[in-house]
Amino acid sequence: MVSRAVAAADRSFGRRAAGVAAQVRRADGVLAVAVLALAVISVLAVWSSTRTWAPGATGLVKKHILNLGVGTALAVAVTAVNHRVMRAYAPLVYLVALAGLVLVITPVGSEVNGAHSWIMLGGGFAFQPSEFAKLALVLMLATLLAQPAEGSDRPRGADVLVGLVVAAVTMGLVMFQPDFGTTMVLGVITASALVVSGMRKRWLVLLVLAVAGAGLAVWRLEVLEPYQVARFTAFLDPSTDPRGVGYNSTQSLNAVGSGRVFGKGLFGGGQTMGRFVPEQHTDFIFTVVGEEFGFLGSATVVVLLGVVLLRALRIARRCEDRFGLIAAGTIVCWLAFQTFINVGMTIGIMPITGLPLPFLSYGGTATFTNMIAIGLLQAINLRARL
Repeated sequence: MVSRAVAAADRSFGRRAAGVAAQVRRADGVLAVAVLALAVISVLAVWSSTRTWAPGATGLVKKHILNLGVGTALAVAVTAVNHRVMRAYAPLVYLVALAGLVLVITPVGSEVNGAHSWIMLGGGFAFQPSEFAKLALVLMLATLLAQPAEGSDRPRGADVLVGLVVAAVTMGLVMFQPDFGTTMVLGVITASALVVSGMRKRWLVLLVLAVAGAGLAVWRLEVLEPYQVARFTAFLDPSTDPRGVGYNSTQSLNAVGSGRVFGKGLFGGGQTMGRFVPEQHTDFIFTVVGEEFGFLGSATVVVLLGVVLLRALRIARRCEDRFGLIAAGTIVCWLAFQTFINVGMTIGIMPITGLPLPFLSYGGTATFTNMIAIGLLQAINLRARL
């Protein structure tokens, strides 16, 4: 009797092991390797940019490695979940994100660098609800727009209206912090979800007009903080105030340009060691790569990010259900936009917005959100290949 039970347990364990092995084989290995390579480069860049001033022998790099480990575990956990189950829980995820956005603008939230965007957890850890809101909005919009109108492959008009209201509430709360950079990302997520879902052109025209009107209202009503307006002014001509609002742009260009082709080597960057570039381990992490690894290192990072985007786009194109298609396509646009803005601001072709570079910048909530997005892509890929 005991031997039979043991044999049955062995067979059950064998079936589970075989199922896990099959899932591993169906996963997008190229996507996983590209993200892993970016994580390794990220650890080196964060280590180099923080070792001269952060407390402890290795500065913040230990916490960054911990964030990457937790993020990887979250990605694996999400990969194991059927993305159709995520669709069922999307409203709950969105409500949790909304609660975080409301909570952060109360006295519970804390202000960092002019934005009331953080909830301090103690022990040096903090939570940024606006980062989690990106993923929540992706899931909510994909859920709303996945059901097409009868006899059509386009979303229903009522669902589009609800989606716009959901997005407007989310962006309004983030703008109230104020966090203009994240608001732009949320706007791109909304527009991408609508386009990928096959929304009618007249809705797109109305959306563009609404965005233009909102932008004009923000400018006229002076919603933006003075420092945010100054960033756009400095972008147009950094030389007008190189020691003031143009300082970040000027030092960033100096750091990237000084690396030349092969770079100065790890821990060899004078700009990095001297902390001439503010927030170099977060928003300006790309300047560390440019100075210490040179053009070749910078190009490698851009290529790896491109691989991540191309594999994500491949997953979206292969997905046959609308929820997976909209979610994957929207994640591609979100990561592509944020990458372009971050790299662009470090080389002077975009204004400074305070957006982190996906998979490289230091930051717990952003790392977790990006890794969960990768897990969602892998989950969509697994079910598409069944």
